[in-house]
Amino acid sequence: MPSREQLAEQLDPATTALLTVECQQGVVGPDSALPELADAARGSGALQHVARLVAAAHEAGVQVLHAVAERRPDGRGANHNARLFRAAGRLPVQQHSGTTAVRIAAPIEVADEDIVVRRLHGLSPIAGTDVDALLRNLGCRTLVVAGVSANVAIPNAVFDAVNLGYTAVVPSDAIAGVPADYTPAMIRNTLALVATVTTTQDVLGCWQSPRRARP
Repeated sequence: MPSREQLAEQLDPATTALLTVECQQGVVGPDSALPELADAARGSGALQHVARLVAAAHEAGVQVLHAVAERRPDGRGANHNARLFRAAGRLPVQQHSGTTAVRIAAPIEVADEDIVVRRLHGLSPIAGTDVDALLRNLGCRTLVVAGVSANVAIPNAVFDAVNLGYTAVVPSDAIAGVPADYTPAMIRNTLALVATVTTTQDVLGCWQSPRRARP
């Protein structure tokens, strides 16, 4: 884990963005298509930590992006080349564009300056989306990744961010997956090799007294 000074340097509000991953009602809300994952996100406090990070980012002038996974009602353009996609197509709650399932879930508050990036295909919140171009236009060098799931989308986002040249920062208490004991093992054995692993409180500590905020 980096020193406080090193973490503060990485998390400079002027060059940092926060990416929330699939924190949408149909995934982590009360009527989730994936109740076990929703329970993990809420029961572990991860969703509440994401909300704290978003609120602090707003205060510190850190750009917030929300990555949302959705699909057209007719399924056009959606993947069918993996068991995960086929299973998702049979779930009782569908992440259809324009429905409540793809709205950002409480207690996360979306500000006017936030950017919502929606994808209709694939596993990654970054690859094949506008996220990279948006981050570069914003002058971002560090990407804080939070949300769900530790099984698929979070590692995809972290790997893609690192491959694209960003420094990835993962607040370990602001991500969730299933089963519950998988998340810390994945962080320890995988994400810690490529990202800065920290806590929500340490990130908040860097942002609550920012040296300079994004203009």
